[in-house]
Amino acid sequence: MNNSLISVIIPTHNNASAIHTAIDSIIRQTYKNLEIIVVDDNSTDDTKEIIIELAKQDARVHYYALPEDDPYRIDPVLKHNTNAGYIARNFGFTKAHGELITFQDADDASLLNRIEVQYRLLTKYNAIHLCTTVAPFDEKRIGTMFDMKNYALGEKNMIGPDELYLLSQKTKGLIAKLFPTLNARIPFHLKRLRFINKLFFGSLAPYPGAGNSPLFKREVIEKVKFRKLPNRIWPSFMGRGADRDFNFQVAETFKNSYTFDIPLYMWSREQIKKP
Repeated sequence: MNNSLISVIIPTHNNASAIHTAIDSIIRQTYKNLEIIVVDDNSTDDTKEIIIELAKQDARVHYYALPEDDPYRIDPVLKHNTNAGYIARNFGFTKAHGELITFQDADDASLLNRIEVQYRLLTKYNAIHLCTTVAPFDEKRIGTMFDMKNYALGEKNMIGPDELYLLSQKTKGLIAKLFPTLNARIPFHLKRLRFINKLFFGSLAPYPGAGNSPLFKREVIEKVKFRKLPNRIWPSFMGRGADRDFNFQVAETFKNSYTFDIPLYMWSREQIKKP
């Protein structure tokens, strides 16, 4: 796996104001053997033009228009977007050539050594899948690196396969454990109802680490994909949770996942609570 090709999938939907920063933070990574797969999820702003211009400047950047739209992007009962880019990410899998795969959200940014650090840890621990952690988005940190020289990595900073597998079982609802087919047939808004929601949500604990930017081996996508809301076993209570569902799926399926408390990714949406 020395200097393996890593596919970076970037789903985007109307992110014209932020997409340049997101892609540039990947272009400038210290780990250079990358293919950058940007999947335009039916944007109606200037997203496409910005990506095409970046692709002209760096041959590693590839633009793809998603050939389909999600008719259920806005849940009719919950009244908000529950897609969370799951179709775009699955489409990105079909275009990826890398031995390893990761993601970058189009409204966030990575520190410039994010992928290098993740790669070294994945190799060191022979992991199939790992996450690091996040920090709030800070414009002053755009284009900077995390100082690993002064960071003491130890057991207190790491969550290993056994603990992550146990957490996947703790957070898995009873109905999903006993009747997975039935779980997929029940509308999500009913699963959230008072008194019965505990049957569908074993626990609402988040997946430890930045679930939107894991690094994992290609063999993962042979067994695990992102799922639409009715089929998610580990959704968020608000109906998104595509990342949560994907990472818990991997932790359960392969039993070789790790999380390292190293904040290598800046999330723009809100202040992040540590797992």
